[in-house]
Amino acid sequence: MYKTTAKVEGMMCGMCEAHVQDAVRNAFDDAKKVKASHKKNELTFLTKEAPDTEKLKKLITDTGYTFVGAETIED
Repeated sequence: MYKTTAKVEGMMCGMCEAHVQDAVRNAFDDAKKVKASHKKNELTFLTKEAPDTEKLKKLITDTGYTFVGAETIED
């Protein structure tokens, strides 16, 4: 499994977190343990394969938030 941690700015509440989480689940079929935190400006999730960072960046941006960066490590 690969753990991806992304920095996402612009989330202000729990609804924002849910919006980002749903977008990730819809874009990455194998995404597990998807968790967004507006307090930490962070999104984390697990996948079987390392996700495409450009796809994640576009997803976050198209959802209305600011993608700052992401790191994926083998978990």
